[in-house]
Amino acid sequence: MARPQEFNTAEALHKAMLVFWRKGYEATSLVDLLEATGLSRSSLYGTFGGKRELFIAAFDAYRNERERDMKRVLRQGNARRAIEEFFRMLFANLGAQEPAQGCMSINQGVEMAPHDPEIRARVMEDFRHIEEALTSVIERGQGDGSLTSTRNARELARLLVLAFPGLQVMARIGYAQADLDGALSLLLSNLD
Repeated sequence: MARPQEFNTAEALHKAMLVFWRKGYEATSLVDLLEATGLSRSSLYGTFGGKRELFIAAFDAYRNERERDMKRVLRQGNARRAIEEFFRMLFANLGAQEPAQGCMSINQGVEMAPHDPEIRARVMEDFRHIEEALTSVIERGQGDGSLTSTRNARELARLLVLAFPGLQVMARIGYAQADLDGALSLLLSNLD
């Protein structure tokens, strides 16, 4: 008879995600993962298959959660405020004790995507989803008058997606809140 599983898979996955998010894939050791999750080596391999499979499951969990948060924020209020709130989420934890971890997709876009087609496809999919969501909210704003730009909604969304990693990096390396606010205001002025 098989021994019953004595851990919460979702909780272990979340703990592994935090390690990968903080350290990156390459710098995360198996020991780091075992310590963070509390799993034995056999439980980790038996449940997830190995470090790479655990990373992909953790990365997908991160991506799904972030997409849900993005859609929730972009549905609220008028389009301009929703877009601004979405971008402000990028530096919501500025000044926290722990250094900002940035967006895990952007981190992996730099670390793994250049040499890993499977990760590259996931990162590209994330950026396409952001572009689609922003295109929709820009169209909504142009329709309700909260955005006055007459530029094509898709072009404006691409501009915002282009700025997304830049603002993330600025926040992560420690730009002052006033500098981030100024950059965001300049970016959002393209919607007026």
